[in-house]
Amino acid sequence: MSVKITADPAEHGFDAGRLARVDRRFDRYVDEGKLPGYLAVVTRHGEVVHVGHGGLRDVEAALPVAPDTRWRIYSMTKPVTSVAAMMLFERGEFELTDPISRWLPEFAAPRVYVKGSSAAPGTVAATEPIRVWHLLTHTAGLTYGFHHAHAVDEIYRRNGYEWGFPAGLDLAGTVEAYASMPLVHQPGAEWNYSVATDVLGRLVEVVSGQRLDEFFAEHIFRPLGMADTGFWTDSDQLAALYSPEPGTGRLLRNEAMGAAASRPPAVLSGGGGLVSTALDYHRFTQMLLRRGELDGVRLLSPRTVDLMTVNHLPGNADLEAFGRPLFAETSYLGVGFGLGFSVTLDPVAAKSLAPAGEYAWGGAASTAFWVDPANEVTAMFFTQLLPSSTYPLRPQFRTLTYQALR
Repeated sequence: MSVKITADPAEHGFDAGRLARVDRRFDRYVDEGKLPGYLAVVTRHGEVVHVGHGGLRDVEAALPVAPDTRWRIYSMTKPVTSVAAMMLFERGEFELTDPISRWLPEFAAPRVYVKGSSAAPGTVAATEPIRVWHLLTHTAGLTYGFHHAHAVDEIYRRNGYEWGFPAGLDLAGTVEAYASMPLVHQPGAEWNYSVATDVLGRLVEVVSGQRLDEFFAEHIFRPLGMADTGFWTDSDQLAALYSPEPGTGRLLRNEAMGAAASRPPAVLSGGGGLVSTALDYHRFTQMLLRRGELDGVRLLSPRTVDLMTVNHLPGNADLEAFGRPLFAETSYLGVGFGLGFSVTLDPVAAKSLAPAGEYAWGGAASTAFWVDPANEVTAMFFTQLLPSSTYPLRPQFRTLTYQALR
């Protein structure tokens, strides 16, 4: 099944002529050879008012993007894992302030980097345990090897954690490896985008007694009717992955990373492992917009969704003030972070048409989504260009959407 327009844009406050600018802008990216292809979806009041797509899901085979194309959503997996964790929170399985070492004893005595090189790091004991809410907010002190911004990032890379995982490990072994490496900062002291959601996925496994894929399927995907979402796919509708050639920007097929989505993974990555479709992720975003419920199926209480989608950074700080500077195609000004989502705090500071309260996230291959409760708008953008910092696709999609809303 594929995502389809279900209502006239004008009946839901959108100017269809101005909304067509979305397609024109991204068609131009395709024509200029900057994107292989794309799919953009906009909804309001639960109705799909725009579906635009263009280009190819597989350039070499000349296969076009279609509304039912499968996409590697990478870090758009993180909100799914965050929902899974909060479902367990609602059952009383843990408190958000609980130390994760209760279930993951490898984190009982974390060390924090303070000086030195990656080969000889100087560390001190953590003054605060890593707590569940630290994982949900990326304030645990963990990191990513692909940041190339800190000595600990290099330690991750040297141990085989840059854009993947070393051979021979499952999720449990991977999380144990993360626990053996130093933290970038004291838990709760800063925001640093990281493997925290992979650790959260392992926490879901231990607390629930189910593998992460089994928990997702039983408690999220089947209840929401997300039949085409999982940690891999053998569908011939899977889009190929591309990266720009250094120097020229020419699209090169990234088979080394792209092939991973076509086979069962050794590591079930709650931080970036899912493959999905626009229709499936649309159902997920509609559940969020409706504060935890869709078509009579309730995953979370409205109070829980409200808690997840407000800023949890201390002092209501934005990411510019509390976060570490990392590569991004968007500004951190005026944007905070909740339990699994970025949250717009101040549209003026963010220089964005998005209203306060909009929450969002994206994936490494330039995918993105947002939910705007104030205007009852959701939007999703899919392509397969890695890394996401190559072009300002996300802010442009946001502007192009909101300029069409009356």
